[in-house]
Amino acid sequence: MSDAAPLRVVVGEDQALVREGILSVLEEAGFDVVAVAGDAEDLVRKARAHEPDVVVTDIQMPPDHTDDGLRAAQSIRASHPHIGVLVISQFLEDRYPLELVGDHAEGIGYLLKDRVGDLALFAAAVERVALGGSVLDPAVVARMVSRPRRDSPIDDLSRRERQVLGLMAEGRSNHAIAGELVVTVATVERHVTSIFGKLELAPSSEHHRRVLAVLAFLRD
Repeated sequence: MSDAAPLRVVVGEDQALVREGILSVLEEAGFDVVAVAGDAEDLVRKARAHEPDVVVTDIQMPPDHTDDGLRAAQSIRASHPHIGVLVISQFLEDRYPLELVGDHAEGIGYLLKDRVGDLALFAAAVERVALGGSVLDPAVVARMVSRPRRDSPIDDLSRRERQVLGLMAEGRSNHAIAGELVVTVATVERHVTSIFGKLELAPSSEHHRRVLAVLAFLRD
C-alpha cells in the first residue's frame, strides 16, 4: 500500500476466530479497520455510519445464517454505491458472485475463505475493490470459463484471450497476467485490446473497460 491515508474497512464476520484472523491480516497489511459487525443488520448500520472505502463480509451471517451477509452487501451497495464490497465464503457457488455483481462490477469482489490466509492476495483484493476494481476467486473463474455458452460474444475470443479475460476477472494487472502466462506485457496488451474489440467495448478509460469486460464474462 502507498504512503497515503490507509484505506478504511468495515468487517462483517460472526465467528470470533475467523474474525480475528481477518482483522490480523488487514491490520498487518496496513488497512484501517474502523468497525466490526457480528450480524447483517449491524453490518449495514456500521457501513452507513462510517462510510468506509470497502466492506469485507462473510456471506453466511446471523440472524438467518444463510446469505444474510450477501443481502447486507447488496443493501450497502444500493444506498452507498461508492463503498466497495468484498464478500468471502466457504462455499464455491456461481450464483453468489452473479447476484452480488448485478449490473455493476465496479468495486465488487468474491473470494473463498481459504484465500484470507494468503496475505498478499487478500490485501491486493481488498485494495483493488476499494479503488473500484473487481476481483473474483480463481476457482469461480475456472468454473465460469468451462461452462457452456450459447450465442455469446465470449465465443469469439481465442483460447488465449479467454485465459487473459479470466485473469482480468481475478483482478490481475497486465504485468501479473504476463508473469502468469510467461509472455511479454506488450503481448498481454495486444490480447486485452483484442478482447475489448471483440466485446465491442468502445474506447474509454482502461479501468472502466476492464470492468465492463469482466461483467460481460459473468453475464455470458
